[in-house]
Amino acid sequence: MLNFHLTDDQSALRDRARRFAIDHVLPVAWYYDEKDEVPVQVLEKALDAGLMNADIPKIYGGQGIGLVDATIVTEEMAAACPGIATSIFDSSLGMTPLILSENEALKRRIFSRILVEGSRVSFATSEPTMGSDVASIRCEAKDAGDHYLLSGTKYWITNGGVSDFMSVFATVDPKAGHAGIAAFLVDMQCKGITVGKTIPKMGQRCSNTVGIHFNQVKVPKTNVLAEPGKGFHLAMKTFDRTRPIIGAFAVGAARSAMEYALDYAKKRRAFGSPLAGFQAIQFKLAEMYQKVETARLLTLKAAWEVDEGIELTATASIAKFYATEAAWEVVDEAMQILGGYGYTKMFPVEKLMRDIRLLRIYEGTSEIQRLIVSGWLLNSYEPAMPSMESLPMHREIDPDTHHEGAAFRCRLCGHIHYGDTAPESCPTCFFSAESFKAL
Repeated sequence: MLNFHLTDDQSALRDRARRFAIDHVLPVAWYYDEKDEVPVQVLEKALDAGLMNADIPKIYGGQGIGLVDATIVTEEMAAACPGIATSIFDSSLGMTPLILSENEALKRRIFSRILVEGSRVSFATSEPTMGSDVASIRCEAKDAGDHYLLSGTKYWITNGGVSDFMSVFATVDPKAGHAGIAAFLVDMQCKGITVGKTIPKMGQRCSNTVGIHFNQVKVPKTNVLAEPGKGFHLAMKTFDRTRPIIGAFAVGAARSAMEYALDYAKKRRAFGSPLAGFQAIQFKLAEMYQKVETARLLTLKAAWEVDEGIELTATASIAKFYATEAAWEVVDEAMQILGGYGYTKMFPVEKLMRDIRLLRIYEGTSEIQRLIVSGWLLNSYEPAMPSMESLPMHREIDPDTHHEGAAFRCRLCGHIHYGDTAPESCPTCFFSAESFKAL
């Protein structure tokens, strides 16, 4: 039986995350956006409040919250500031390959350090010349006996400049494509790592984004997350779990923009009446709310499937690309309702618009998500309806015996022929009897 109610614990978690976001995230969001700097102290407060690194499994001493719980927290954080929400969540993204890894010794060692030291973990697949095309990774890992030597550059790395560990995807053979990719957990204190300057961005300026250069960085084999040939699969499994969270970013930001527009429409007067009294504004608000609600349902469904062990890649992709595109439409309409004020930095919608534009790009662009979903439809989806060439349309039933009479359908044009045998040719498209299929 379906149930769309949050549990008492989830409602309490939502309220706690909302209060944290309003008290600690919202007041500093515009200041750090202007500085183009991540507020590390807010991340530390989120950690102390149990709202960061909360998905470390209980078996290793963590809270072990599920993905549904994580989406609830993320929506509230993103409603206050999508950029800070990204920085808070990014440690979970970085830890996901470790959670999914089969390296038990590494899990116990690293999770204990994270829990004791409050360490942050970042995630690195992208490079200066590749983003969504993970198979074209060039960062190289050379086998050197009891360790690997990492050489190359990773780019667009969120929290790369403020993280303690990094999940790094590299290849043992750049020509091998998927088959050469491996994954490693790298201590950022290792010799040979250079952190680049902060990459200047249009939005998400409250999250740190940098390039990382590896120069013969020694990574012990005890830190291997996925052996060569298994790294690509690990990256894709990671995205199945993290793309619903991107949907939650979008839901939070869209909900926030809708609420700002609603507040403005109730208070702003034009032509002698509140804006909210005009049907054009009412329609906009209704469609904004419909998109927020729909995006949340899709996001929670994708998160629930992960928690249930279903992990259908298409569902995660649908949640990400619908929610992120819907959020853009909602924020755009919010700016339209606020008019000129919405376009200024004195009002919050301008920042939301800059922040959410990235959501349609990272962790697989909207175009990549469409490829994933269409590929699943074409190769894995099982239709409930029969194929069109087998449809028994206009089928005759004998009024006396109530037995169905013989019928044949032209597979080319759909013409139905009744009789004991197919006609020599179709009277509609003139193809031969071979084009008919018995119904």
